Amino acid sequence: MPVCFDIGGTNIRCGWPVALGDVPIAAQCPTPRDSLDEFIDAMASMVAKAPAAQCDFVAISIAGFANPETGALTIANIECLKGVDLATKLEQRVNIPVLVANDADCLALAEAKAGVAQGSGNVLAIVLGTGVGGGIVINGEIVTGYGGISGEWGHGPVVDPTAGGLVEDMGYFQCGCGQKGCLDTVGGARGIENVHQALTGEAIDAETVLERWRAGDEKATKSIEVSAEMVARVLSTFINALGPSCVPVGGGLAHAQDLIAHIDKRVRTMVLSNYEQPLVVPAQHLKNAGLVGASFLRPPESKMRGVA
Repeated sequence: MPVCFDIGGTNIRCGWPVALGDVPIAAQCPTPRDSLDEFIDAMASMVAKAPAAQCDFVAISIAGFANPETGALTIANIECLKGVDLATKLEQRVNIPVLVANDADCLALAEAKAGVAQGSGNVLAIVLGTGVGGGIVINGEIVTGYGGISGEWGHGPVVDPTAGGLVEDMGYFQCGCGQKGCLDTVGGARGIENVHQALTGEAIDAETVLERWRAGDEKATKSIEVSAEMVARVLSTFINALGPSCVPVGGGLAHAQDLIAHIDKRVRTMVLSNYEQPLVVPAQHLKNAGLVGASFLRPPESKMRGVA
């Protein structure tokens, strides 16, 4: 059984499975962002404190991508890990296999194995948080693309700045990936804020826009309709390409169930298959997807060194 980690820019959380899909947090600490030695020390200390029965291997969910050829991490918010082969570094300290997976991929795996998409063959899990991300599981396995990147439906210059004619051309917003016109700039919480400011001139946070939308405010309603429309249009293409039977939603906006239901309703009018039941739904493991997903990672037999 694995010692599981969920690594974010703020905290490192550690735990191990006590039942299928149940991975309580056993330990956590602030993420050392600037010192690789401190980072490895923190993780090794948590592994050392785990019960021996849980120490077959280490499974890590992280907000970044590990190159499958080199192990090098591409990561935005933990400076000391940029370009580092974390799996090898930690293996050298703890002397057991170490696996590293993207956090959105772990969300997809958690929901496919023990969540709202359990039993589904094809699962596209999406993240609507500050930005837009995603992960893909097919036949119970994470799909890992070239360079370790897959499921990143939030990036690429694909957005229609009129949202299908709902508004006049808003122009394109600059994305952190270096491009303009990415869904990441108009989808997630940051996207709602961008859209609302472009349409109204008001610089307010996404939660305020959502509150005003729920209260029937005309300007906020237009902003939510436009953002949701652009999300639904891009998402429909991925649904047609991948054929998922469930699209779990993680990230902060997944808690806005009315927003997710609105997106789902629009998506199901745009896809080729006839989905009679909700397709885009809040994930089950909203608070603990990283640890739960990591608990389902498995190293190749060649790395297990005879461990059952």
